[in-house]
Amino acid sequence: MGRLRANTIKNSTGSTGPIFVGPAEFSTTAHVVLPKGTTGERPANPATGALRYNTSTSQVEYWNGTSWIEVAWTDPSNRGVFGGGYISPSTTNTIDFIGISNLGNATDFGDISVSRGDFGACSSSTRGVFGGGLTPTPTFLVLNVLDYITIATTGNAIDFGDLTVVRSDPVACSSSTRGVFGGGFISPSTTNTIDFIGISNLGNATDFGDLTQSRFGAGACSSSTRGVFGGGFDYPNVYQNVIDYITIASTGNATDFGDLTVARYAIAACSSSTRGVFGGDAINANTIDYITIATTGNAIDFGDLTVARANLAACSSSTRGVFGGGSSPSNTNVIDYVTIATTGNAADFGDLTLARYNLTACSNTHGGLS
Repeated sequence: MGRLRANTIKNSTGSTGPIFVGPAEFSTTAHVVLPKGTTGERPANPATGALRYNTSTSQVEYWNGTSWIEVAWTDPSNRGVFGGGYISPSTTNTIDFIGISNLGNATDFGDISVSRGDFGACSSSTRGVFGGGLTPTPTFLVLNVLDYITIATTGNAIDFGDLTVVRSDPVACSSSTRGVFGGGFISPSTTNTIDFIGISNLGNATDFGDLTQSRFGAGACSSSTRGVFGGGFDYPNVYQNVIDYITIASTGNATDFGDLTVARYAIAACSSSTRGVFGGDAINANTIDYITIATTGNAIDFGDLTVARANLAACSSSTRGVFGGGSSPSNTNVIDYVTIATTGNAADFGDLTLARYNLTACSNTHGGLS
């Protein structure tokens, strides 16, 4: 080991500390304490590669020569996954992931088994399942395919089985054991079909019942007992503000819940164990509204997305909702987030690996698992 020289350097507050020049080796069973301070106390002109702990965000960050970046680390037990979507005029098989508790850009996960958009996703604490969809090239094809991933690892999706009905634009929600797919589009009309799977068991979906209104492009979320479907588009009624719900552990038709604040479709939804949040709109609105899942009633204004957009996807932890991708009207890779228990506007999270719309998302920590 080379000799260390300790010089001093001033930080943004004017205090000094040692800087070592030359090879350094630490051999200890204890730990190293990084420099720390609030966002406002960041050094003004740090050296590229400088490392510190931000007490405002509770994250380790480094200076890349231009800005402070959070160190990329994603807890596999707190992971959101975004799959597929359109990169006009074709679709993509891309899957990428984020650590929901850590701000930052998404990372490549693998590929879905069939490149497609306009599909739904549900998940347990270990497995994510993608269902249905549409692939426009090389030939227009509507799908009933189900495929799955193990969320805590990375890799390509594997065949799971088939939905009961070939369709595009279904939405999905789940408990810790059961995934439910509702609605969708079967040319030339919409459907009210609901079907379900046991997430831990490979195989085809089984009929569950019907939504109160045939539609596609809705948003879906859940608590551990109740699944909720909001918004959508139907002929000839066009935009829908309807919210209906099911008891996930049973089967049967959905029941009226209330109305969204604005009739709309091409939206996304996520939830904690108590509150569901719906965001986006096909007319590129930034609307976010919310419901209390255990009760019935109309949605209440929550705030605004950072970018007005449609055809986005959402996932969540027990505390944070994350919206990714969409069209505004061009493809976007924007990821923004909200704190589900409060109200207010979304804040920037980072970027997807690929700008796209009509993608889908799921997580291993959503409200249906609580």
